Amino acid sequence: MTRASLDKQPHEVAAMFDDVAAKYDLTNDVLSLGQARLWRKAVAQAVGARPAERILDLAAGTATSSQPFAAAGAYVVPCDFSIGMLREGKRRHPHMPFTAGDATKLPFADGVFDAVTISFGLRNVHDTDGALAELLRVTRPGGRVVICEFSHPTWAPFRTVYSEYLMRALPPVATAVSSNPDAYVYLAESIRAWPDQPALAARLQKAGWAEVAWRDLTGGIVALHRGRKPAEPVNP
Repeated sequence: MTRASLDKQPHEVAAMFDDVAAKYDLTNDVLSLGQARLWRKAVAQAVGARPAERILDLAAGTATSSQPFAAAGAYVVPCDFSIGMLREGKRRHPHMPFTAGDATKLPFADGVFDAVTISFGLRNVHDTDGALAELLRVTRPGGRVVICEFSHPTWAPFRTVYSEYLMRALPPVATAVSSNPDAYVYLAESIRAWPDQPALAARLQKAGWAEVAWRDLTGGIVALHRGRKPAEPVNP
C-alpha cells in the first residue's frame, strides 16, 4: 500500500514513512520553500533545552529535530514508529538513543522527561487524545510540552491560496523530489482535515495540560502549542 487513508491505521502510516525516510528532510525543505528550518529553530527556542535535562522528541524521524536539544547539552531520546526513519537516523547519528515507540503506548516510565515535543507528527497518530495523555504521563510534574503542527492560516485570502497549493502544487513537486509522492498527497489531505489552533489547545487542556497557549508561525501555516504538566499537590 503506497497511500494511507485519513483513518490513519498505524501500520499503513508507518510503512508510508519507511518509504520516504531517505529523502524526507530534503523533501520537506523543498515543499516548505525553506520554512521547515525556521520552524525547527522556533521549536528549539520554545523547548529551551538545558544541560542534563531529559527530552523526548516524539515522531523524531531521522532526528533532525533532535539535534538542537543535544547541542544544548540535554539528553534527548528520538522516538518514532517508523523503523525506516529510525534506521536512516541511526545511520546518520549512530550515537543517539533512537527508540521505536507508538505515541499512544510509549515505552517509558511515568514522569521521566523534563520536556516532551512532537513536530509534524501528532497529525499522523490514530488517537490524538491518547497521544496527548501519554505525553503527559511520561513528563515530570512541572515539565513542559511543545507541539509544532500544521494549522490553519489566519488570513482568509491566504488560507485559500495555501489550500490550493496543498492540493495542486504539492503533488507534482513531491513527484519530482520524493520516492513516494502519494505519501505527500496523504499529508496534504491530513493537513486540511486537522483541527485549528483553538481546537488543538482545547484538546491539550482536556488531556490535563495546564498553561496552554499557542503562537502562529508563517501566518498560521504552522502553530506552536505549549503547555505545562501541573505540579503534584503538596501533602499537608
